[in-house]
Amino acid sequence: MENSNPETKPVRISILLPTNAYFMSGIRDFTMSFIKNATKFSQQWAYRFQSIVDELCNNAIEHGSESGQDIKITLVYAPEESLTITVEDTGTGKTKTKAADIEKIITERRKPGYVFEGIRGRGLSTIVSSWSDSAKFEDLPSGGIKATVTKKLDKSQNTNLPKEQAVSAANRVVLTV
Repeated sequence: MENSNPETKPVRISILLPTNAYFMSGIRDFTMSFIKNATKFSQQWAYRFQSIVDELCNNAIEHGSESGQDIKITLVYAPEESLTITVEDTGTGKTKTKAADIEKIITERRKPGYVFEGIRGRGLSTIVSSWSDSAKFEDLPSGGIKATVTKKLDKSQNTNLPKEQAVSAANRVVLTV
């Protein structure tokens, strides 16, 4: 029998976003609002998740999908457990990178003593990897890449939302911009 308690049933929100930086402020605002109002993560973590989504989406727009395509962002909040963020690109962008190449770059840049040159290239290794419990990159059959980041909820992130503010039973929302 399926668990029908809306406070423990995962909430899945998927958003298709055009490959246009103009829409990034909207996804940042949505992420912040969702984390602050519908999860038990603290405001500090809401800002961190906002940065993670921003980094993953910007990479998908800049490198993974050509203009006129969409990227897909999915947030899955499992109450009392975790938040998982996925961002998928189409693989039609100017940079033809494989998931294994991204993993290798992150591993290299996380080594002690690695020196960054310039102001770019820190996002995946510094923001995404540091603020998540797991970060995984997969090649999609379509040629794109799927980035999946998970952060477990623990007492240090818990804001102790009252039960009446917990996520409702409407557990699937799909938005298209």
